[in-house]
Amino acid sequence: MIEVLVVDDDTRVARVHAAYVEKVPGFHVAGEAHGAAEALRLLETLPRVDLVLMDHYLPDGTGLAVVREMRRRGHRLDVIMVTAARDLATVQAAMRHGALQYLVKPFAFAGLRAKLEAYARLRRTLDGGGEAEQAQVDRIFGTLSAAPEPGLPKGHSPATAELVRRSLMSAHAPVSAQEIAERTGVSRQTAQRYLKLLERTGRARLTLKYGDAGRPEHRYVWATRA
Repeated sequence: MIEVLVVDDDTRVARVHAAYVEKVPGFHVAGEAHGAAEALRLLETLPRVDLVLMDHYLPDGTGLAVVREMRRRGHRLDVIMVTAARDLATVQAAMRHGALQYLVKPFAFAGLRAKLEAYARLRRTLDGGGEAEQAQVDRIFGTLSAAPEPGLPKGHSPATAELVRRSLMSAHAPVSAQEIAERTGVSRQTAQRYLKLLERTGRARLTLKYGDAGRPEHRYVWATRA
């Protein structure tokens, strides 16, 4: 069994996440913590922890501070950030501190299950030991990549869909297809196509901005902020 420590400042949310973990075969909740100090204490006292589902906003610190202290103390375990923090600076810091994945709240059971199942596959691969050719290394580094959006239309790339989605989620105000294109490096037409897909699936809301010419500009906002 993969032993999981669930860290979240909200006790109700922690219980929900723990229930999600227990529903995935091969995973077991070793404990729950609701603050930074409690998380570090449990890491010292629990018999074994393999994976931490780490919230970022904690009452006595941040999840990333906990991760840094874990590394300093020599805890060799894995971390998946599970947080409402959407700013790219926090996402980048999580990557640099070795977080394997970053799951943005709120999410459904299927979202966490996909991450946990990918993590289990990664562990099975790495536990085999030995040496790896480049093709296997590529598969290992791609194991935790985002799964395709359910019902993604033919001709749409899961990687591009994820790129546009994250860019829209991190925006602090409604943005245009041109702005998303500049942020992600895709063409304006591609950005528009994926934004329309997010709108059709209810993930984004369309707003109109009228300029001097009278022609409205289509601008998009992540649905939870609308």
